[in-house]
Amino acid sequence: MKTIQISLNSIDKVKAFVNEISKFDFDFDLVSGRYVIDAKSIMGIFSLDLSKPIDLNIHADGSGLDSVLSVISKYEI
Repeated sequence: MKTIQISLNSIDKVKAFVNEISKFDFDFDLVSGRYVIDAKSIMGIFSLDLSKPIDLNIHADGSGLDSVLSVISKYEI
């Protein structure tokens, strides 16, 4: 598992982010304070405070992790 901080501060960013990570078979969790939600859930993401950076837990390793990181690098802080 790897954790990075991301910013999803607009509706378009949230939609694009969910579309991109939904292509992977790995699990992704977004952590904001004491809340942990499935990162593939648009409704779940909108329940978080999107004005602050959010921790993204990526449950992948090896080459799978590298491909995920290259796709989501534009959201990373």
